[in-house]
Amino acid sequence: MATDMQVFMQFMRHTLLPLPGVTEKMCFDDPAFYVNKKIFTNVKLKEELRAVHTLERDEWMAADPVTFFVTEHYLNYKYMLVRLETVSPDDLKNLLITAWHNRATKRLISEYEALKLPRKI
Repeated sequence: MATDMQVFMQFMRHTLLPLPGVTEKMCFDDPAFYVNKKIFTNVKLKEELRAVHTLERDEWMAADPVTFFVTEHYLNYKYMLVRLETVSPDDLKNLLITAWHNRATKRLISEYEALKLPRKI
């Protein structure tokens, strides 16, 4: 995926803001996306990385350890880092929608399913 941050943030907003209950705000000087006041992904602008909430990080990291990894900071959290320069747009979109799904309420998930938005989980 291209690492031009303006293009990348456009992709992020286009993917995430249509999801029910999603808000964007800053988290420690970096853009982040929330659902139910819970962060589910944020961008580390300086490092061109994305932290994504995931329940399957071991599988992602085993499949592509260059793109998907954790630092010591994230070992005790359900997040992994994603290298923007090497992640495919399809993988990133799948990760983001899954992260939202894992943090959303049943009501928001029902709203999402009623919207018939494309879903890859």
